[in-house]
Amino acid sequence: MRLNDSRGRPLRDLRISVTDRCNFRCTYCMPREHFGNDYQFLAKEKILTYEEITTIVSSLLPLGIEKIRLTGGEPLMRRNVIELVRQIRALDSRIDIAITTNGILLEKYALQLKEAGLSRVTVSLDALENEVFQSLSDTTNSVDEILQGIEFCRQIELPVKVNCVIQKGVNESQIIPIISYFNKISITPRFIEFMDVGTTNSWNYDSVVSGDEMRKIIELEFGQLEKVESNYPGEVANLWKMKNGSMVGFIESVTNPFCGDCSRARLSAEGSIYTCLFATEGHNIRSILRMDASQEQIGNAISEIWKGRNDNYSEQRGTVEQTEDRVEMSYIGG
Repeated sequence: MRLNDSRGRPLRDLRISVTDRCNFRCTYCMPREHFGNDYQFLAKEKILTYEEITTIVSSLLPLGIEKIRLTGGEPLMRRNVIELVRQIRALDSRIDIAITTNGILLEKYALQLKEAGLSRVTVSLDALENEVFQSLSDTTNSVDEILQGIEFCRQIELPVKVNCVIQKGVNESQIIPIISYFNKISITPRFIEFMDVGTTNSWNYDSVVSGDEMRKIIELEFGQLEKVESNYPGEVANLWKMKNGSMVGFIESVTNPFCGDCSRARLSAEGSIYTCLFATEGHNIRSILRMDASQEQIGNAISEIWKGRNDNYSEQRGTVEQTEDRVEMSYIGG
């Protein structure tokens, strides 16, 4: 059965935030002035258990879910997240299970994750120059720790992607070094336009480096880029081929929205379904879970939510009134 929303978009991907906590305080996601030492994170009893998450995934398999991505906060901070990967993998050997991480704990857990059934890893890394990296991430950890984790993934043949958020006047200088480094080890870097997710990251249009601007920077160094056809509808990153045959990707939600093909739902750590990254409210699934609803009932509830979905914020950006209560990136994992 294929489940479509009101715009005919199927539900294929579920992004699951397993924790709202993180060991970084990235300026565009969890700025320390808003997420300081006195910030109240979710209490343990409010967070979905692994069994509850697995029940939700199981309820969606008959509806066409093909991809699961574990996010946070920082998902590797959740105790024994390997067990969740194992439980989801036991549901279906074919489902694609990925994780998005800042990479600091990757070397420690990568092998266990792969053995549990993880398909691939996406590492968020916004700079190779240590000073720029530490400033953006507001951390004392070093870039080398992340690169070691990526290299370990390569050694155990766990596929890796690298995502980099580019902000004007902050880290454009890192585009060329990142491409040079990762092309040498056959990893495709993907550059993301700075987005207005949530309300705490001081976003404005002047902070955005567009995909077109990034490509001009790259072409000055590496020569003309050639656009590659998408592999499937709803593919988030636009891939471009470099003269040497290497690839570079761009996620252009601001200047080139892809709402029309968006097939992603998001599950927050406390059990709410969000139908858009820029949503102002979610739909509480935890309550019916804890009232002993059956898998069929949970699937039916999410089906009704998805059928009524009409989100296309990125296509409307600038033409709709800005709201002060959009959900934060750290809450639903991007």
